[in-house]
Amino acid sequence: MTDELRPQKRGRRIAMSREELDAFLAAERTCRVATIGPDGPHATPLWFGWDGSALWLNSLTRSKRWADLRRDPRISVVVDAGTEYQQLRGVEISGTAEVVGEAPRTGEPEPALAEIEPLFARKYLGGDEMIHDGRHGWLRVTPTKISSWDFRKLAELR
Repeated sequence: MTDELRPQKRGRRIAMSREELDAFLAAERTCRVATIGPDGPHATPLWFGWDGSALWLNSLTRSKRWADLRRDPRISVVVDAGTEYQQLRGVEISGTAEVVGEAPRTGEPEPALAEIEPLFARKYLGGDEMIHDGRHGWLRVTPTKISSWDFRKLAELR
């Protein structure tokens, strides 16, 4: 994470530790991505990867989300889990998105993707190899703010 990361102000007592946040983002599979388009906000679910400092999105390059981010790179992403109130936990990442590598991706060697592609492939595809379909590209979300919550910690505060 960058040194310019804004600190979480509210809910610090139920915030995840760095280790908890990393484990949570490694385990959860779906995020909700919010972009800003010409007609206003646009929110979509998407798979993601977390490398410990940036969130990576493998997105269709012909999607509204991609067009929105090319026009305005500001982004907010939420990953959450839990069904009962006492079990709710999640992470919100706000920052900027940038295209990394060729877009759409066909598999040309790209050192910046050497870590995230195998991580993503293991998480979603069951192996170390990415499938490059010529329709998707990589977006790296550089966080400016990360907020987290784990309502399971509320029991400890009583």
